[in-house]
Amino acid sequence: MKQSLRAKRLARHHKRLGGASKLNLVSLMDIFTILVFFLIVNQSEVRVLQNSEKLNLPVSIAEQLPSENIVVSVFDHRVLVQERAIWQKDATNNEQALSAADLEALMAALKTELAYQASKRPELTELEQENGRAVTILGDANIEYQILKQIMTVCAEANYRNMSLAVEQIAANKAASAVSSNIGEG
Repeated sequence: MKQSLRAKRLARHHKRLGGASKLNLVSLMDIFTILVFFLIVNQSEVRVLQNSEKLNLPVSIAEQLPSENIVVSVFDHRVLVQERAIWQKDATNNEQALSAADLEALMAALKTELAYQASKRPELTELEQENGRAVTILGDANIEYQILKQIMTVCAEANYRNMSLAVEQIAANKAASAVSSNIGEG
């Protein structure tokens, strides 16, 4: 039986398109390349300090981004340097305030740890020679300022004079409304 021209054309069409479809990897690779560059560029825009859920930072409208440096986290009953516990309050002492012995032990442990951190990188850049090594202090909002002041003194004695206090950033319009409501209450 003789096929019609239409049947021949349909057979050729099915034969040509009936093979396995091919995936065009060039376009896919272009998309992934653009995605990788996008993620790399945008990742450097945001700096997030490792913040524990137990640490309640004070609130501020600071606009300066934190830089990479030594991080000292001060909690109610322990102190961490670079996420490593260097001091913890004695469990037998249930008082909220730190005793003089606890404070002395804390300052000695902090001084020792900062000296160790400085020995890991003994060469200083020109900026560090002028301003001292950089340290960021994450202090819980409930920590007494006197304790933070003594911690800053120990940092300065260990040549960590470029200090930053970490805070939680709030929007400027929220800060303005909080200040105006505080003024109205006084």
